[in-house]
Amino acid sequence: MMQLFGIFLRLGLTSFGGPVAHLAYFREEFVTRRRWFDEHAYADIVGLCQFLPGPASSQVGMAIGLSRAGIGGALAAFLGFTLPSAIALVLFGIGVSRFGAQLGGGWLHGLNVVAVAVVAQALWGMGKSLAPDSKRATVAVAAALLVTLAPSSFGQVAVIAVSGLCGWAFLRGEAALPHSRLGMRVGRFAGIACLIAFCALLLVLPLFAETAGSHALRLFDGFYRAGALVFGGGHVVLPLLQAEVVPPGWMSNETFLAGYGAAQAVPGPLFTFAAYLGAVAAPSPNGWSGAAIATIAIFLPAFLLIVAIAPFWEKLRAYTGVRRAMLGINAAVVGLLLAAFYNPVWTGAIKTPADFCMAAGAYLLLAFWKWPPWLVVLLTALIAGAAGALVK
Repeated sequence: MMQLFGIFLRLGLTSFGGPVAHLAYFREEFVTRRRWFDEHAYADIVGLCQFLPGPASSQVGMAIGLSRAGIGGALAAFLGFTLPSAIALVLFGIGVSRFGAQLGGGWLHGLNVVAVAVVAQALWGMGKSLAPDSKRATVAVAAALLVTLAPSSFGQVAVIAVSGLCGWAFLRGEAALPHSRLGMRVGRFAGIACLIAFCALLLVLPLFAETAGSHALRLFDGFYRAGALVFGGGHVVLPLLQAEVVPPGWMSNETFLAGYGAAQAVPGPLFTFAAYLGAVAAPSPNGWSGAAIATIAIFLPAFLLIVAIAPFWEKLRAYTGVRRAMLGINAAVVGLLLAAFYNPVWTGAIKTPADFCMAAGAYLLLAFWKWPPWLVVLLTALIAGAAGALVK
């Protein structure tokens, strides 16, 4: 478990670029470098997590930890990946705002630029393995077009479901999907218990929060519902969080937006924005205790759902029909990555010819010179920061 914690801690310190880039970093670490999974098994995990509410990249990390060391491994993966950004945002929330203002220079833009290279590398590698023929490439491109033209988290889930049906119906003559065991180390009893806990908390917490008059309970309830009801993760959760904390008067909209800006400057999952909100919320508990309550609450649904599904998922994916459906779903995952590569990754980062040059150079270092991603991230950020300083 300490090995898992160390690996995910390094990823939590260096994985800039949002949830799509996180999945690319995970693929590089666990498929390409460590070979813990093949492309198909990793795509299975990604496809499963796209179906579930909550932060998709964090759930993929939890699933990886679960497959290596059971529930303790899932916790180790969650803590390692989440703590760096959560601590940084709490520090910002309780008094380091003047330092946060200095983070708005060119090097922040460099982090967005390097995400283009990271996602492009993952897109190329996954496309070759998961959409290698005309039928699956068509599924991938169709998924990308649909998600691009009608962007929504529920649209993503629908595209994956339809792609699974297409795989089941039309990919009968394709090569069989290799079935490499994920080895999810959790029993059925634990899975059922977690599913019951997920549903019970979702239904009961609002009643307790309403009657108990405890701000701590209201805080936990608000962030738990945000984590349990939002599909797609990332920026999708922001409107729901704003509705939870601004109208009740826990903070001003300006304070909310200041934290959102700071959340763009840190690596790891965007859901750690909850740590900032818990730290600045009024009345107490706030500060470190409020941050802990909000962070645990928003990630808890994702953890419970992964543990609940895991013991049944391994058997489901062993059936021939499910394996054919996974051929379509895996191709759709490539399509979703392609759509995200265009927007927001490319459109948000490539603004000038210099941006394109930096992204191309980062891709060269990652894909051909095999530099470690953290070093490419650091180098690109430094180059962008120096360029921004020269322009000033």
